[in-house]
Amino acid sequence: MGYRKGYFKKNGTYVQPHFTNTRSKSYSGKNNGCMLILLIAMTFGFAISCSESSDSNCPTKTCEDFKNQPDAQAAFDSNRSCYKNLDGDGNGRACESLPKK
Repeated sequence: MGYRKGYFKKNGTYVQPHFTNTRSKSYSGKNNGCMLILLIAMTFGFAISCSESSDSNCPTKTCEDFKNQPDAQAAFDSNRSCYKNLDGDGNGRACESLPKK
């Protein structure tokens, strides 16, 4: 806040001095919350898009690539996020249709 000196209007009337807001009208603190939320959302979205791109380094293997279920289970247990397609029903056992040995 700044102190504004008194002045005369064009019609000759004198305006008493008073305190005024010296901030420029183009910068307003009213929308800073929206900008902060937008910035956080963009950062979060970028982080998610980067984390999903790490799956491209995973080998694309299916149950047909393994001879038996223990081999498929060993690959599945080594990296569950890469080999998630080996466990179709989500019970933690990979390629249940393959022979046990």
